[in-house]
Amino acid sequence: MHVDRFDPTPLYVQVADQLREQIKAGELKPRDPLPSESKLVAEHGIARETARRAIALLREEGWVVTLPQRGTFVTPGKSA
Repeated sequence: MHVDRFDPTPLYVQVADQLREQIKAGELKPRDPLPSESKLVAEHGIARETARRAIALLREEGWVVTLPQRGTFVTPGKSA
């Protein structure tokens, strides 16, 4: 996964799009954990706030749910 810094699409939207596609493709299944913010930061070379905004966008769209002190998981029934 990578982000295109020359693309006018905000970086957090690009990251969210990539995670959403992984969910749709079945690479991330219902109840699977999303990569941690730290892992997203390291993989994409983005700021932690950018990773948070990407996850927040997916949460708003209903793709994931965040459980305090447990992590963020793919919402059951939201794949494919």
